[in-house]
Amino acid sequence: MARGALAAGPLLLAGVLSGWTAAGVLAAIGAMLAGINDRPGSRRTSVKRLGVPALAGALGLLVGTYAGQGLSAVPLTLALTGLGLVGGGVSVIGPVASAAGIQLLVAASVGAGMPATESGWQRALAFLAGAGWLLLLRLALPTPGSLAGDFRFDGERRAVAEVYDAVAALLDATGGPHATARRAALTAALDHAQDALAGPRLRRYASSAAERRLHAQYAAALPLAEAATALFWVGEPVEERAAEGPRRLAAAVRGNTVSGPLPAPHLPRDGGGAPVVPALRALDDALLRAAVAFDRADGAHHRLLARRRGALDAVRAAFGTGGREYALRVALCFGGSVAIAQALHRTGWYGPHQHWYWLPATTVFLVKPDLGPLASRVLCRAAGTVLGALVFAGLAAALPRPAGLIVLVAVCGALVPLSTRHFAAVTAVATVLVLALVMVGGDPGASLSRIGETLLACALVLVVGHLPMPGQRGGGVRARIAVATDAADAYLRHVLGGSGDRAERWALRREAYRTLAEARTAIALAAAELPPLARHAEGADVVADALERLVDTTTACAVHLDDTGELTPRHLEQLRDATRKLKVPLPAGGDPAAQRPAARRLS
Repeated sequence: MARGALAAGPLLLAGVLSGWTAAGVLAAIGAMLAGINDRPGSRRTSVKRLGVPALAGALGLLVGTYAGQGLSAVPLTLALTGLGLVGGGVSVIGPVASAAGIQLLVAASVGAGMPATESGWQRALAFLAGAGWLLLLRLALPTPGSLAGDFRFDGERRAVAEVYDAVAALLDATGGPHATARRAALTAALDHAQDALAGPRLRRYASSAAERRLHAQYAAALPLAEAATALFWVGEPVEERAAEGPRRLAAAVRGNTVSGPLPAPHLPRDGGGAPVVPALRALDDALLRAAVAFDRADGAHHRLLARRRGALDAVRAAFGTGGREYALRVALCFGGSVAIAQALHRTGWYGPHQHWYWLPATTVFLVKPDLGPLASRVLCRAAGTVLGALVFAGLAAALPRPAGLIVLVAVCGALVPLSTRHFAAVTAVATVLVLALVMVGGDPGASLSRIGETLLACALVLVVGHLPMPGQRGGGVRARIAVATDAADAYLRHVLGGSGDRAERWALRREAYRTLAEARTAIALAAAELPPLARHAEGADVVADALERLVDTTTACAVHLDDTGELTPRHLEQLRDATRKLKVPLPAGGDPAAQRPAARRLS
């Protein structure tokens, strides 16, 4: 919120005082959109999270400005429709790409629909300056409570500590009714830490002792998470002492200190001296390795244990069934709204103001699928816009100009991070902020027409969102399930293939759980849609359940094979049951697997 207050308002003030009001407005818009993407986390990941969408927005503003200045209505509509195809296809790649796709199209509509004397490159530079200013604030300002230590890594340190807390919570819940939820929470914590350590300067080998130490601490958490998951699969409660070690490690990460003595779990043994529960011995071994890693003051080199998704994976996602379906819907909504807006512009619908960008920009936000179910998005957008427009109309009548409007922009900038918790709230705040910006830029105000445009956009998106499209519906869910299935298959084959590369195993395990979590999110969103859309994802949750059991069982198999070299009948039956439900053939083994009797039996 402090960054938001120091971003859009001061930039607008600088533009007004310098006589470059239009540039100040565009810089404030860039800062506002960057503020919507500003999330808690590490500074390094914020460079990508804020920077990539800002670059896409600058490109959209550049293209939209030149297209609006040089093309007539029909060619302009076709050009922006094609841009909608690109933006929609890119958006399915991931969260950062989704933000980039939406900024590309929103900025393109603003560039084409907001007349200005500046050239396209000047507008793009002003937009980038605003986003860059917020990014600079993100990198330079310490977060609350971090001034006592090295605040540069507070986000990374907090993310790694949360992994150890999640391991302890799972150990506490093992054998109880909340164990499944705690295992999912552990996956989320690992995903967050993996992202936090994947920033621009945290590459394969960290560049400083502090970063190397964080790498080592993250790497030490992976075998702990594996052992805890294996204990979760066993389904028997463990003693409270077992969770104390991960909690002490979490405290050591937060305080940037050594771990000190760690309590080891009690290892019950059979008559021959072997552990009754191999997963408990794996937990004991993992705690010992973690203690060694934490007590190294210099921080040894550790490669980031994650499988990178390359450009080919991104292209497959964009051109896959989910990407094609979403790209087509975005293009229809965006292009259709551009055509309608220009037609209304010619009829004088907009009254005294000449800016027709609101309608296409609204449709872009509404058609974005990762903001919630379609009907919910439409209702929240309509309610938020009506509330924001009415609030602005009242404030604009009372506030002095331009000083009062600049203060209003600063206040709204501070409220943006808080309002992102709910789509209606962020819509209301953004509506007030944008209306204040365009009024400072010379627009006399058009609250009522903005409400009408928003309702029109809601109707358009509802119609296009329920139109039948070529191919199968629910392509996004199917694509996520397919990726998760491939990741689970690769993990299973590695475990049963006899490879001794544990780092590769942990990376494959991370990818399997991460893609499964992404599939779960897509399924939950699809299930919350209205029945005409929700029915296309029916049965996906059953597949996700089977995949989850397969990955959990594979983890338990990996831990058990490390300890005994054999699998129990329960392991074999669980593997057969999961793969049978998924119709996934079990690995045939190969030469490395010939050394494992269990793998021969499975094949």
